[in-house]
Amino acid sequence: MKITTKLLFLLLGIVINFSCCKNTSFKEQEEKDKQEIIAVMKTQEKAWSSHDLEGFMEGYWKSDSLTFYGRSGVTYGWDKTLRNYKEGYPTKEDTGILRFTIKEVSKIGEGMYYVMGAYHLIRDKGNADGVFMIIFKKIHGKWKIIADTSC
Repeated sequence: MKITTKLLFLLLGIVINFSCCKNTSFKEQEEKDKQEIIAVMKTQEKAWSSHDLEGFMEGYWKSDSLTFYGRSGVTYGWDKTLRNYKEGYPTKEDTGILRFTIKEVSKIGEGMYYVMGAYHLIRDKGNADGVFMIIFKKIHGKWKIIADTSC
């Protein structure tokens, strides 16, 4: 009987240890995902602030299914979204310096996160501020924005 009890406790210990390690691994992966997503957004800040709108758009899913919802309504597609940015921000003075304030990055599914925060454009012609909620999805090993609501 003592051998059976010891064996049971040993197996229980192994199961508990494995499950703790597995949870830590999930948490570590989520933290890695969040840091990669934030890195995409830092790259977007730099591109926008250099008036490199194509570079800024590299953070978005290059698809006709990309969805952008802003003050003017819903826009579908990467090309149309880029065209809207070029029309709305034709010069370096219009784009200014972009800064994101990230309030939350949360996993919503396997390979998908939402990011909520605020954007700040610092410009000589007048600053502009707003809020956003974007959805990132890992596509072909890279984090891409598949939906953006900014106002």
